[in-house]
Amino acid sequence: MAGGSLRDRIGASEELIKTACKLSRKAHASSSKNPYLSDKIRSSSETVFAFSGSWSVSDWFAGNNAFGEIKVDLKMFPPLRSVGTDEDAKANEAFIGRFASILRTSSLQDEVEKAVKEKKRVVFAGHSSGGPVAILATIYFLEKYPRTDSSQKPFRCITFGSPLTGDRIFPHALRRENWADCFTHFVMKYDIVPRIMLSPCASIEQQLGTILAFFNPKSTNSQRESIEGAADTLVFFMTVMRNASAVASHAACSLKGSTNLLLETLTNFIQLSPYRPFGTYIFCSGNGKLAVVKNPDAVLQLLFYCCQLNNEAEALEIASRSLKEHLGYESELKESLEMQDVVYLDPTEKLPLTSDDNALPEAATINRTLNDLGLSTTARLCLRAAGELEKQKERNQEKVNSNTRIIEEKLNSITDYQTGCRVRKIGYYDAFKLSKDINDFNANVTRLELAGMWDEVIEMLKRYELPDEFEGRKEWIELGTKFRRLVEPLDIANYYRHAKNDDTGPYMKLGRPKRYKFTQRWLEHALRKPPNAFSESFFWAVLEEKIANNKKSTQDEGEIATAALKWLEVEKKAGEDIFLDGSTFVVKWWKTLDPRIIQQSRLAIPYEQFRKNAG
Repeated sequence: MAGGSLRDRIGASEELIKTACKLSRKAHASSSKNPYLSDKIRSSSETVFAFSGSWSVSDWFAGNNAFGEIKVDLKMFPPLRSVGTDEDAKANEAFIGRFASILRTSSLQDEVEKAVKEKKRVVFAGHSSGGPVAILATIYFLEKYPRTDSSQKPFRCITFGSPLTGDRIFPHALRRENWADCFTHFVMKYDIVPRIMLSPCASIEQQLGTILAFFNPKSTNSQRESIEGAADTLVFFMTVMRNASAVASHAACSLKGSTNLLLETLTNFIQLSPYRPFGTYIFCSGNGKLAVVKNPDAVLQLLFYCCQLNNEAEALEIASRSLKEHLGYESELKESLEMQDVVYLDPTEKLPLTSDDNALPEAATINRTLNDLGLSTTARLCLRAAGELEKQKERNQEKVNSNTRIIEEKLNSITDYQTGCRVRKIGYYDAFKLSKDINDFNANVTRLELAGMWDEVIEMLKRYELPDEFEGRKEWIELGTKFRRLVEPLDIANYYRHAKNDDTGPYMKLGRPKRYKFTQRWLEHALRKPPNAFSESFFWAVLEEKIANNKKSTQDEGEIATAALKWLEVEKKAGEDIFLDGSTFVVKWWKTLDPRIIQQSRLAIPYEQFRKNAG
């Protein structure tokens, strides 16, 4: 909630914001000639690309889904997924289609590449439905031109009255990638457009064409006046806000930890919008004040509560205002940026509940802003709940971080066990599978303890109870990789020692724990590798299944060789334990192969080299 200039807090100067807004509005007028305009900021090294909007209903909703959403193409947007759970993000199909078309048919890529080579910072901007195109362009180019210095992102996005673009995976993924701060969205208090995507298309389709005609720059003042006072405008506004209420209320109950089963039952009967906000939102109160908030859960609540009616008599007036404000960003920001009356609402868990709450030194200023936004005590409670959830995630992070030393110690214990087995001329996989020694028993205890700690982390991730940045943190990726490579072979040995494959099925298909799937995906995502690029830790499972199915063809041996070579590459000296005389690999696979297959195998040379060194 502390002060500081808007430029310092969001990384965008007043001149940049004004230019982006003006250019975005100007782009609408030239949309028939070019889907975007570009301009350079004279006083800085920034280039702005502003995208035009569309006033056709088909450019807002496409496909057969109620909300027009579709899974994103991960080839175009690799980061837009939940890594551990392997869940792809969803975004508005029409908006994605427009961006893909611009990318395919215009010179945008060439112009951006030129700006990057000239070391310009590229800013993508858009007003109305130009906003989602700017958002998608920013994500696309952030991925295409990564920069190692996280403090200096080469791209940023500024939108004005933009509709929501993606589902809950968007804020999760962008925070994980440390990209969330690249996005700044300005929203007028009553502007209806940022709320439109909270409604299913069917509920507003009849009025949407008329509403979009109001925003069309080619519409005359008389046409707009007739739309303002029309009954359709009121119906449209009330329908959107009724759907926004359902989404915000359901989210608020989740924020407050409600266990009422009616919540789940509700979603079985009422389909709620999947769209969610992300990035930094700046709410314009309409009197020159700006309220800045980054918490996406808090933003969702603000989108609903800022647009509430004091009484039914003002419904038509507010409905009319909700249209006019969408066209008023340029004049509103000119006044607001000159006043610099900015309040930062994060951390929202500390917001005052009532106008009389003066617990904080700046409480009076904050209260005035919250009152200007029309936030009731109920609204403030929802904002505080959103902030408290973020705080709880941080506490959970501290809890799992406190276990890292213990995890390291136990992994070192498994490493010692691995070394001890090698001294006894037996690989730790085979020793553990036989379990004839007290050291094998102790290793199993350690394995189970590690499994418990990692399963707790995985369960938190599945429930989104850890900060979104968690799966992108280098220290946890490295720790997870070490754990997976060292301990998964023991899980596999235990699985086949107890013949679980006979009852449950193959380890890789039905028995592999999520703690290994998650940690493998972390590494593959961090290094932008395809699925199973790091499959070395389940070499033994591939081998066991081939043995169980009695497959000994050249193709099967080729799969084993590929898996074994990956294992040898990672484990180095310890990996050569697979060539020991009594190992499962030698006894049940290598010595049972046709000599012609052995001769052609890629493992023939490393095997013979090991025998030579060992002899």
